[in-house]
This record gives sequence, C-alpha cells and structure tokens, in this order.
Amino acid sequence: MVEAEVAAMAPGTVQLNRFSWNRKLQKHVKDGQPEMALQCFKEMQREGGISPDKFTFVQVLNACASLRALEDGRGAHKQIIQNGCELDKFVASSLVDMYAKCGSLLDAVRVFNKMPSHNVVSWNIIISRHVKCGQGEKALELFQQMQWEGLLPDPVTFVTVLNVCASVRALEEGRCVHEHIIQYGFESNRFVGGSLVDMYAKCGSMEDAVRVFEKMPTRDVVSWNVIIAGHVKCGQAHEALDLFQQMQQEGLQPDPVTFVGVLNACASVGALEEGSCAHEHIIQCGCESNKFVVNSLVDMYAKCGRLEDATRVFGKVPLHDVVSWNVLIAGHVTCGQGLELFQQMQQECVQPDCITFVALLNACASVMALGEGKRVHEQITQSSYELNLIVGNSLVDMYAKCGSMEDAVRVFEKMSLCDVVSWNVIISGYVKCGQEREALELFQQMQQEGLQPDSVTFVAVLNACAVVGTLKECRRAHEHIIECGCELNKFVRSSLIDMYAKCGSLDDAVRVFNNMPLHDDVISWNALISGYVKGGQGQKALELFQQLRQEGLQPDSVTFVETTRSHLD
Repeated sequence: MVEAEVAAMAPGTVQLNRFSWNRKLQKHVKDGQPEMALQCFKEMQREGGISPDKFTFVQVLNACASLRALEDGRGAHKQIIQNGCELDKFVASSLVDMYAKCGSLLDAVRVFNKMPSHNVVSWNIIISRHVKCGQGEKALELFQQMQWEGLLPDPVTFVTVLNVCASVRALEEGRCVHEHIIQYGFESNRFVGGSLVDMYAKCGSMEDAVRVFEKMPTRDVVSWNVIIAGHVKCGQAHEALDLFQQMQQEGLQPDPVTFVGVLNACASVGALEEGSCAHEHIIQCGCESNKFVVNSLVDMYAKCGRLEDATRVFGKVPLHDVVSWNVLIAGHVTCGQGLELFQQMQQECVQPDCITFVALLNACASVMALGEGKRVHEQITQSSYELNLIVGNSLVDMYAKCGSMEDAVRVFEKMSLCDVVSWNVIISGYVKCGQEREALELFQQMQQEGLQPDSVTFVAVLNACAVVGTLKECRRAHEHIIECGCELNKFVRSSLIDMYAKCGSLDDAVRVFNNMPLHDDVISWNALISGYVKGGQGQKALELFQQLRQEGLQPDSVTFVETTRSHLD
C-alpha cells in the first residue's frame, strides 16, 4: 500500500512530507505508542500546509481506539468528513472500530450503515463489538445479514460468532454455524477448531466437543486447555485428568491455564495424589508464581482437606490479592479459622469483596458464631455490600442457622430484591428453628408474589408439613410439586415419603415410592424404611431392607440405623 503511494507521487516536498508524517505515525502505532502518534498528528497540523489523507486518518483512529480517546476520535471524524474520506472503506472500518472500542456502539453502527459497501473486515469489527458489548443476539443477526449480502465469512468471523454462541449457550445456533464452517472449508483451521470445541463444551455438549477435538489435524496447548476445562465444567473431572496425561504423552508443554484446569479437576473430586503430582509439575515448569495457579493450588489443597499445604502455598506468595484471600478463607470455613484469616487480610490492607463476606458468613454459620456474625454484618454495612443479593442471602442464612430468626427476618425484609434462594433460606430457617407454621405462611406469601418454587423450597415445605400439616395440606403441597415438575427430584421424593409417613398415611408414602421411575436412590429407600419403623411395622421395614439388597443397592449408615431400630421394635 505504501509502495503504491510512493510510486504515484510526483516530485514535490508537500507529498514527500505527508508520506514522512504517515510513516512516523504508523511507527508510533505499531510500536505501541498511541499517545506519541496523537502528539505527532497534532504537530503535523501545527506545521500547516500539509493536509492529512486516508492513510493518516487510519493511523490516528487506531491510536484513538487504543487509548479509548473518544473525543480525539470525534475530532478526527470531523476532519475526515471535511477531507471527503468518510466513505473510504479503510477509513470507515477504522471509524467503526474506534467508536466501538471507545464504548460508543451507536456511533459505530451509524458509520457502518453509511458505508456504501461492506467488506469482511468491517463486518468482523461490527459483529465482534456487539459481542463485547453483551449484545450476543444482535451479533448473530448481523452474521445472518452478512451472509444475505453475499459476503464470505473468514476464520475471524467464525471465531467471533462461535464465541457468541458459547456465551449465550446457543447450542442449536452453534451447530448451524458449524455446518457453515464445514461448507466453507474452515473446520481444519486451528483457531476455528478451538472455538468450536469451546462452544460445544460451554453449551454442555461434550460429545460434540470431543468429536471436533479428535478431528483437529493439529492441536496446540490452547486446544488442550479448552477440552480439559470443558470436561471440568461439565463435571467430568476424571476425563479431564486423563486428557492431561494424554497431552503430556503427545509432548506438549502445559501452561498456567492448563494447570488451573487440572487443579480444578483435582479439587472437584478430592484427587489429592494427582493434585500433588500436578504441583510438582508446576514447580518444574516455573509456574508456581502465577497468581491464578497459586489460587488454584490453595483451593485444591483446601478442598482435599490439606489445609496446612494450602496455607504453605499461600504463604510463599509475597503479595496476596482478594481472590487469594477468598480462596484461603473459604477453605478454612469448616474448621472455624475463617475469621482469624479475615483479620490477617485486613492487616495487609486488602479490601474485602462480596465473595469474602459470603465466605465469612458461612464460617460464622458453620460454628453458630452469632456474635462474630454480627460483627461481620457491621463491616458489610460499612462496605456497602448489604444490598448485594448474594451477601443478603448469606446474612439471612447465617442468622437463621445461628437461631436468630428476628435478625434473619429483619435482613430479609430490608432486601430490595429477593430471588427464590432468598425465600428458600428464610423458609428453611423457620423450619430449622421449629417454627414450621411461620414457614408455611411464608411459602403462601412467596406464591402470592409470583415466585416459582424449586426443589429446595419444596423440601423445606414438606418438612414443615410433616410436623404441623394436616393430610389435606400435605396432599395440596404434593399437587403443587407435580405441577412444577419437581416430583422426580430425589430429595423432594424422599421428603414426600417422610412427610406422608409422619402424617400417618403410609399408603401414600408407599404410592410415592412405587411411582419412582428408578429405584436406585438409597435416600428414598431410607425414608420408607424409617416410615415403616415409625409406623410400628418393623417386619415390613426388614422386608424392604432385604429388597434393597436384592436390587444391588449399597445401604448407608442411615439404612443400618433404621433397620436396627426395626429389630428393637
């Protein structure tokens, strides 16, 4: 492009000077010095006698985009209009990019719509900017519009559109895009292939993700990272660890992203041995100082019950961010040391966030430390996190578990926004505090406000009905469960059996049990065995226990306790 401009030049100092300025601008932008580029542009204008051309404006707009300098960009746009360059496809594409990166998508769309014709670059810019602004559905519409205009998408287009499908979990749209990728012959492109794997994994279709992954002609570390992380997110941790082994056998060097995925897999299934081996590998690869890897190591050791190792890894890092502290505090919740760690965190002048407070409230709830919980509440109020929905729910839960329903109700009533979790926490709190009638009244109020109960709500309601409900109320709750499609949930099912048994209707309890599609749920068996025992039918409890064994199910401690009680009765 520059060579063509030089060839077209007639001898003359003005043209040569403009060329020199353009080269200088281009060098500043290329070297990552956008401020210098804008300063250079201003100097060029101060000298006078040299008018910018389309090459000048492209570099200036790129500098404005890098700096998010919207006002400078608008000033450049005015000069572009004055110079008659607005409809040039390169200048217009740069304008679209500048406005979008500066957060003014409306201006970007306005310039895009004025362009006499669009090339694939301008389409890629406008689609990707809609994605980054959280307008995924509009980005998919633009992709369709691009095809209607007869333009051939390139790998950048497909990567962008697949990212949209992944972010909004649009599996069917993703499959349609995959068909286009095959049609245009881009399936073997490693960037497109990696994005396909990522899209399928994030949409929960690991079979498709694995199929694409195995067909890729070349697989780099990014591809392996995507497939490993996908398996972890879909709850297939062991498969993720097997893939990590396979990756190493193929001679690829893991990076920090790989290790984060592997450590998350180990944490989710308590695979301490594999996690310790990964730690050794991390040290060998020199990734131990990476903050994301360190946080994942702390989390893995804490979830595997090795709090000493978690603390030791944490202590090796000279500077801790709020994420590091959150991970360590959450790991120490069950042993009651979360509050001590919070004090150390404050001594390091690290500002807590909502995740910190949720972990602290869980720590107080686990050891029923009401006094400490109130002190945490005071800090939450000072930090302006009291109106955060998740923090509010955790506050209600903490007060309820500590037996202070008055405080729980006070927080609940102050919440500006309540979701189904909020209602579940307060209803369950009443049940745990022996205030079942109040729990049922709240359930009525929840329905009046138009909120849809879930399985957690129904478990609490059924537990309340089992204590204070009449058989009529129990059957009404059961009907509601069927209407909401929650009857097949194993916890709801076992609570139904328990409720009917406690209300003296073993026939209804047996009917629920017999209507189970599968009898592979020990919890429901235990509920019916317990019902028979409480109903004075010890022989039937023993027969059901024998039937459970014949079905090939493994009894648990509850099964044995209830069966022993049947012998005693």
